[in-house]
Amino acid sequence: MIRHLIIAVFVGILACGSWLAGDAGRASAASPQETIAGAARKVVKIHGAGGVRGLESYQTGILVSPTGHIVTVLSTVLDAEELDCVLDDGRRYRASLHGVDPQRELAVLSIEAEELPAFTLAAVDPVPIGTRIFALSNLFGVALGDERVSAQHGVVSAFIPLEARRGSYEVPYRGDVYILDCTTNNPGSPGGAVVDWRGRLVGMLGKELRASGSGIWLNYAIPVASLASGYTEIISGTASAGSDSSVNDTTGPGFDPAMLGLVLVPDLLDRTPPFIETVAADSPAARSGLRADDLVIAVGGRSVASRAAVQQALSALAEGDVVQLSVVRDGAIVECTLGPRPAAGRKR
Repeated sequence: MIRHLIIAVFVGILACGSWLAGDAGRASAASPQETIAGAARKVVKIHGAGGVRGLESYQTGILVSPTGHIVTVLSTVLDAEELDCVLDDGRRYRASLHGVDPQRELAVLSIEAEELPAFTLAAVDPVPIGTRIFALSNLFGVALGDERVSAQHGVVSAFIPLEARRGSYEVPYRGDVYILDCTTNNPGSPGGAVVDWRGRLVGMLGKELRASGSGIWLNYAIPVASLASGYTEIISGTASAGSDSSVNDTTGPGFDPAMLGLVLVPDLLDRTPPFIETVAADSPAARSGLRADDLVIAVGGRSVASRAAVQQALSALAEGDVVQLSVVRDGAIVECTLGPRPAAGRKR
């Protein structure tokens, strides 16, 4: 009896010690609030071009270098002469576009700063399905100055190839993405950080997209391994299609859109937005459904922000290439296919 009692007491002491050790481990782990605060210091609020209904002028970015490199999504927000980046503590910087990866639709911005808190990009294995995550972004542009970005809690629901579209335009990225069970498909969210419960970077929130098959809005994130590859290629100058300079280069006359039956508003400012002034009857533009007052935001899926950029983007297409324009109309993005591009100087 006494022996059994001694054994029971000894086992109880071991169990108590084990419980205390586990409790100490839990106590040493960061709380959700601390995890969010630590990750939010590495998230940037980006303000640029836009402001038209359905075309926001803000999004989110992720600091990936202590010297000021920011990874974000490639979008029309970045088509501004000056990009304003606001850090978590309220500091503001003017950013320059370092380069883009059109295939992944990634962009790298640079600000002149040092010793910034930053995530580390690495080619790590995907996290398991069911992993609890926090999604940090400036959704709906509610964070201003030193206000902290919004945080959403959820789990990774799936890891599948991305098959999505923007309007009728199929997105070029076909890599695997995380599907999240929280609603991250909001204006301002693209470019936001997705972290696990320890604050480690899992991925980056993508653009507002719909699934190709079902048409439902997607809440997804691009894995950190893909971000690391895209970032490395952009920094090294090996990203496909370079830095998109062919679209934004405004030297030379470019291809006249009148060859396709559309006339853009004249350049009243240095970067007048490319609104369509008139559409010629019985022209490729008219047959595609383009209308006066449509705002052209992309040519062949690559963003444009001025009349000259549209002309240069059309000029970059080879004769016979299919011309596809993305326009904003009544707050929605509409895709229009105009058929093959004619030779310069010959109307269709």
